[in-house]
Amino acid sequence: MILRREHLGQHPTVFRSMTGLTVEAFDRMLPELLTAFDADRRRRRDRPDRQRAPGGGDAFDLAVADQFLRTVVWLRHYPTPEALGYLFGVSDSTALRAVRRCLPVLEAQGKDTMRLPDPGRFNRRPLPTLLKDTPALAVIVDTFEQRTHRPQRRQRAYSSGKKKAHTLKSQVAVDEDGRVVDGGPSRPGPWADLKVFRRSGLAGRLARAKVGVLGDLAYLGIDGLVPGLRGASPRRKPRGKDRPPEDKRYHRAFARRRVQVEHAIGRRRRFQALSAVNRHGRKGHEARVRAVAGLVNRLRDQKAT
Repeated sequence: MILRREHLGQHPTVFRSMTGLTVEAFDRMLPELLTAFDADRRRRRDRPDRQRAPGGGDAFDLAVADQFLRTVVWLRHYPTPEALGYLFGVSDSTALRAVRRCLPVLEAQGKDTMRLPDPGRFNRRPLPTLLKDTPALAVIVDTFEQRTHRPQRRQRAYSSGKKKAHTLKSQVAVDEDGRVVDGGPSRPGPWADLKVFRRSGLAGRLARAKVGVLGDLAYLGIDGLVPGLRGASPRRKPRGKDRPPEDKRYHRAFARRRVQVEHAIGRRRRFQALSAVNRHGRKGHEARVRAVAGLVNRLRDQKAT
């Protein structure tokens, strides 16, 4: 069976399994993707160094909608080009070209879905008074690692002691409803979470927007990291003493607030392009991370409505 949007859309359960999206969510974002794809194609055609007249050469084997469908399936299941081409009835080179064309558009659309919380409309649910010193309006930040092939150079720079493998680290920042609001550049796995946060530039944007940040124990010292930034993290256990009961209550309340970032990472890791061993170049990794973030945000928005 050759996969096409018209056929696969008649089987909503299979469509959800293949893409991670509902048919309605995919169709809702498709007009924006087609508009951005046409704009990018015109830009490439109108470049001054072009030698072939527009319209020359063979037509692409798949409609643009099917090219985006193929790219989403690739992000979800991360098959090899040969397997992806077989599913859609095209060659492996055609399958790979479609991914290369559509992935930058999905990345840009994913970045468009990321926005910081609005202080004017924020209405956080009441929490225990233990959290009175944490920012009322905040994003929750964390990272996850994905295994990658051993690099030919600078192997130790990517060797993660935590995963006992060579990895890439990606930062995830969500609001308290679980919506991804920022995705930083991919970094080597051994980098500390606080270093990744500092280098991402998110701290300055949060300080200017008067939005706080919450993190786990890897983000100790995040409060005041840049002028104007408010942050909070769990309390450390006193050395040589038992943890006070009030700290245990604080951590339970803090964890209920911070768990949204763990759920967001889990939703993104269901896409095998972020879970399986990275087979592609490290430079293109953050494009896949942001593209998946956009898909997850759109699916979440559909559920909210």
